[in-house]
Amino acid sequence: MPIARGYAATDASKPLTPFTFERRNPNPDDVVIEIKFAGICHSDIHTVRNEWKNAVYPIVPGHEIAGIVSAVGSSVTKFKVGDRVGVGCFVDSCIGCAERDLDREQYMPGLSGTYNDFEADGKTRTQGGYSDSIVVKEGYVMSIPDNLPLDASAPLLCAGITLYSPLRHWNAGPGKKVAIVGMGGLGHMGVKLGSAMGADITVLSQSLSKKEDGLKLGAREYYATNDPETFTKLAGTFDLIICTVSAEIDWNAYLGLLKVDGSFVVVGAPENPIPVHAFSIIPGRKSISGSMIGSIKETQEMLDFCGKHNIVSEIEKINIDQVNEAYERVLKSDVRYRFVIDIASLAA
Repeated sequence: MPIARGYAATDASKPLTPFTFERRNPNPDDVVIEIKFAGICHSDIHTVRNEWKNAVYPIVPGHEIAGIVSAVGSSVTKFKVGDRVGVGCFVDSCIGCAERDLDREQYMPGLSGTYNDFEADGKTRTQGGYSDSIVVKEGYVMSIPDNLPLDASAPLLCAGITLYSPLRHWNAGPGKKVAIVGMGGLGHMGVKLGSAMGADITVLSQSLSKKEDGLKLGAREYYATNDPETFTKLAGTFDLIICTVSAEIDWNAYLGLLKVDGSFVVVGAPENPIPVHAFSIIPGRKSISGSMIGSIKETQEMLDFCGKHNIVSEIEKINIDQVNEAYERVLKSDVRYRFVIDIASLAA
């Protein structure tokens, strides 16, 4: 079996440390990828610290993967050695399931996460992108447009698609007023993507500390949610609100910002149940919905859209031995706007 090197969590209370492990032998339909860059997602931190109570150690995190094809199986037709590719949040799904839907496969049973999960055989653990190589089925690998830098493209594989999917599903575009709650790793992608779609984008952030960035990246308006006047001024304004934060918020106050028939879409993952009064949604026929990443088909569509509009994530690049420090900075919102690991630093 091929040997890979990376960084892994071995316990919820311990820092990530260097780790050597075996990748599975490539099958005829597999693509072998030399990983160049891996984004750090907040879900990596949730997982390795077992905050979702599903961790099985050791865990090599990372599902925002950008790299170069180093080998292909005999039946692979879409990729060749040297291609620029990405891998996102899952590496397999239920091929034979009658409910399988290529436009919504992220919601179907049988999904195999890129890390902390099992391969299709149900025995081999998946390990993620904080490593120098990965073996992935052809159908779960995506092409990264040539005009996009690989390092800043890595976060598109999770942060990008997490915002693109609800923006597309709820038809963000010209004439639509859309609010993005939170100006972080997810939120800043919502600003870029939504404005490129032609929507009128407003950022709702706790303070105005990132207002200059938000306006530069495409927002038309930027308001502080720590100012009660914001909720008075913007009442009944938005067709769509996408909430990227996992912190406690006044859900009923935010619902008051929707127009009749407006939708409030949750992509952040609050720890506690959502407290919503019935009369925050009944009078305006408002809805609360959730959205999770996107299908492989939609993720490739997103990458192509980003290529057409020259959209990538705003990143801070780090060496892999800085990953534990980066985790602490993510928790303090001390990054503008996504950490990306330079995997070449493994060799240093």
